[in-house]
Amino acid sequence: MAEAVGMALVGCGSGLPAVSLSNAQLGERVETNDDWIRSRTGIGARHVAGPGETVTSLASEAGRQALAHAGWHASDLDLILLATSSPDDLFGTAPRVQGVLGASNAVAFDITAACSGFLFALITASQYIRSGSVRRALVIGADQLSRWVDWDDRRTCVLFGDGAAAVAVEACSGANNGLLGFRMRSDGSRNGCLTLAQSEEHTSVVAGSQAQRGGFEPIQMNGQEVYKFAVREVPAILKDLLDGTGTSPGQLDWLLLHQANQRILDAVAERFAIPSERVLSNLARYGNTSAATIPLMLNEAVRDGRVQPGHLIASSGFGAGLSWGAALLRWGGPQATGASGGLTAAP
Repeated sequence: MAEAVGMALVGCGSGLPAVSLSNAQLGERVETNDDWIRSRTGIGARHVAGPGETVTSLASEAGRQALAHAGWHASDLDLILLATSSPDDLFGTAPRVQGVLGASNAVAFDITAACSGFLFALITASQYIRSGSVRRALVIGADQLSRWVDWDDRRTCVLFGDGAAAVAVEACSGANNGLLGFRMRSDGSRNGCLTLAQSEEHTSVVAGSQAQRGGFEPIQMNGQEVYKFAVREVPAILKDLLDGTGTSPGQLDWLLLHQANQRILDAVAERFAIPSERVLSNLARYGNTSAATIPLMLNEAVRDGRVQPGHLIASSGFGAGLSWGAALLRWGGPQATGASGGLTAAP
């Protein structure tokens, strides 16, 4: 019988825009202030991409760092998955990243699942690896939602930031598997709670015929409904995952959730009696970077020494779709040193 194939998490990296906007600075644009934003969300600042900074450049920098951390060359890659809901090109941005990295042997494509995107992409990569068709892969979460924020809407403009982060994964023995279990869910009946919808503008083609013009409306969100969804569904899917893998909350080294709202993180941790010092959060500095939040937080915690090889991490992504998922992870890479990544130079 062939030996079981697992997937090891062996490297990580990040790419962030140079400019960070504080709550006080946003208060110069809309009627808000630091106390109002922090008390409702836990967010204190967010990075916003400027000229020359794109999903491609941010994702490529994150990929470079992850490759260096893993000790790989770009030519070692078989697969690049880019989780993004704000691509530079609707035909696909992952191939651009592949080109920038020089990963000539890798197939590259995008996965769109909003804030669940990174976990969904990581789970997808694991299936290619377990099948034997892929040996090494780069899974990247990257979003530039500042493109689609209404900067005059204080309900949403304070929430989102831009950024990218990547994890290098490779085939390993079953004994060293870094993805110990997962769950994935979607509920399109609740899609209207959080949308980045196409605009309804049309143009005349010929007499009696019109075609829709390309374009999207700003992000729209029913914050109360999204909050209720998260505090109900995230604990449920995590419990199902932990029960299914025979894992107790006390065995976890870390809880790593999508960084959307500190109150959600606190509520989920309380549900499982996980102390705050074991809940990973960088929401105060970056806001909600959509598909990038989970790998961005993982990269930071590896770089500063909190996450060590062998640590057990319960993670959950949730958001637009509505979609949500959970994964039980074990970090298998080296302990990194140095900064967690600054800005990327635009390629």
